[in-house]
Amino acid sequence: MSAEGESGPVAAGRGLAGRFDRYQQSRPALALPLAVLKKFGQDAAGNLAALIAYYAFFSFFPLLLVFVTVLGFVLAGNAALQDRVQHTIADQFPGLGQQIMPAGTTLHGSGIGLAIGLVLALWAGLAVANAAQNAFNTVWQVPLDDRPGLPRRTLRSVGLLAILGGNVLITTAISGLSSGAGSLGFGIGRGAQLLLLLASLVINVVLFTVAFRILTVRDVSTRAVLPGAVLSAVGWQLLQWLGGYYIGTKLHSASGTYGTFAIVIGLLTWFFVLGQLILIATELNVVRARRLWPRSLSGPPSTEADRRAYRGYAAMQRLAPGVRIEVHFDEPTDREG
Repeated sequence: MSAEGESGPVAAGRGLAGRFDRYQQSRPALALPLAVLKKFGQDAAGNLAALIAYYAFFSFFPLLLVFVTVLGFVLAGNAALQDRVQHTIADQFPGLGQQIMPAGTTLHGSGIGLAIGLVLALWAGLAVANAAQNAFNTVWQVPLDDRPGLPRRTLRSVGLLAILGGNVLITTAISGLSSGAGSLGFGIGRGAQLLLLLASLVINVVLFTVAFRILTVRDVSTRAVLPGAVLSAVGWQLLQWLGGYYIGTKLHSASGTYGTFAIVIGLLTWFFVLGQLILIATELNVVRARRLWPRSLSGPPSTEADRRAYRGYAAMQRLAPGVRIEVHFDEPTDREG
């Protein structure tokens, strides 16, 4: 190829990319989200989210088995309360409510079902928490030799499961109050529902904040993880609404067989999207806390944020104490000259 041919469209394209790169680096409102997306890709966070979604989907049905079995013991002989819980479950698990607790049926507890459900739920739940810990430590660029061993990792996972379990119980209770706010007789039906919704959102922000601090061994402050916790709480609520709307409108007329398949596939997709959302929120926390922006989008690393990020990736590969890892960067050259 001649010299003229090589300096034509290739150089022009490189120049356009370079101009956009300089533009986004000078605009914080653009540089921050682009830095978050770049780090999300470099961390292969999509694969980490897929692993979390897989274990979450696997743990969901044993948890439902435990939930329904416990309700069978607690609500035995109380038809009115069972009917109220059926409506609450229908709100919390769109599309699955009728399969979990069909209307008009009476629940009965089973000791064998409870034992099997507890074992499977604990096993799968610990797998979810361990996968989440690995993902968060990767996003925070924690060196491999600093990550917790099996005992500490298990204790952290148990703590996370306790938080998530408390979250489910609290939000389910709030949903039950919200669905019955109009019939309380105080004349504040919609107002009460709005207040309960805000209460649920605040509680989710608090629980996500605690979970985000537990899931990494980095000593991170509440202020550092709060933006991601707010994003996750709002996204969680929106995903619940969107899931309920889709199932209620798109799957309402589907046959029983195809409707069940669609619900299962939709549930798996819901977990995957939720995992992606949570890791994007975590990337936002890391980029803000460690000042990993603005990033260069083309060519070699040219900003200090680039250098901090790549030093972190190198340090993350440390396998044993006493190992020293040094990172050197080539001097930048003028590629357009």
